[in-house]
Amino acid sequence: MIVAFSVAPSGGPSEQPDGSVHDAVAAAVRVVRESGLPNHTSSMFTEVEGEWDEVMAVVKAATEAVGAFGTRVSLVLKADIRPGYTGELEGKVARLETALDGGS
Repeated sequence: MIVAFSVAPSGGPSEQPDGSVHDAVAAAVRVVRESGLPNHTSSMFTEVEGEWDEVMAVVKAATEAVGAFGTRVSLVLKADIRPGYTGELEGKVARLETALDGGS
């Protein structure tokens, strides 16, 4: 499965004057990267790929890491659950690029 998630604190001193929460997000991304699971972070979401239990454990740990930065945590999560498939973090994008190049 692939999970795309975004997690951010609120209600705490971690917010910068400009509203940035990059330190808290960095704590979450550090958890994801240290998990050893395939992952990718963009400006809005972090994607992680693996089996259900391992991915959800990483999301939970990342959310808990962000919890240290505020009194509340916001979590947005989207999952693509496709049993029997691996390498889809890159595979889906590769198929998209092929289609954009005129292939099928």
